[in-house]
Amino acid sequence: MKIDKLSIDGKKQSIEVLDKIFSAKINNQLVSGVIYKLNANFKGRKAKTKQRNEITGSTSKIYSQKGTGNARHSSKKAPIFVGGGIAHGPKGQDNYKTRKLNKSEKKMSIASLITEKNKSNNLIIFDDFGKKIEKTKEMFELLKKFDANNSLLIVDTKSKDNIQRSTNNIPNVKLTDANHFSAFDLVKYKKIIFTESSVKELEKRYQ
Repeated sequence: MKIDKLSIDGKKQSIEVLDKIFSAKINNQLVSGVIYKLNANFKGRKAKTKQRNEITGSTSKIYSQKGTGNARHSSKKAPIFVGGGIAHGPKGQDNYKTRKLNKSEKKMSIASLITEKNKSNNLIIFDDFGKKIEKTKEMFELLKKFDANNSLLIVDTKSKDNIQRSTNNIPNVKLTDANHFSAFDLVKYKKIIFTESSVKELEKRYQ
């Protein structure tokens, strides 16, 4: 199928793209399952606390067992004291099973989401960025011109080098390439922007 390709100036041309990516069957159930697995498999930092046997310090009793009128205690490393060990705290271990996500699921979900973005006019294909864009303001105005202030930019390596600096500080904009984005990214951002070369790179994975 043919799809519009825009220059930075807004001039339209058309390029040939793979139907299996840009005009695929939209499978919302598959997409929902893939997003669920991606979220389930993502875990942040693993919290860990020290138990009493990991605390540095003396293990001697703080006072005699009897005769003081106080409660019976052992060392200062007991969980009841400030600075002591933590009872039943997190141990920094994985306590969940990774949910399997195969390659065909990934490909089909991405194609389904790209097709949906294309049908809702939230997909833009640009010419490759041949010139450097250094200023954040210039890049912000360019994205604003195409109503793409909330967007995922999937670009080729050369274009990425030319615009990376100008996109770093723009909120709600993520810059990546054809090999490092997921279905979750496509759902998170309203607009999806490809460069012509990144489209060709993506198509190689579906041939």
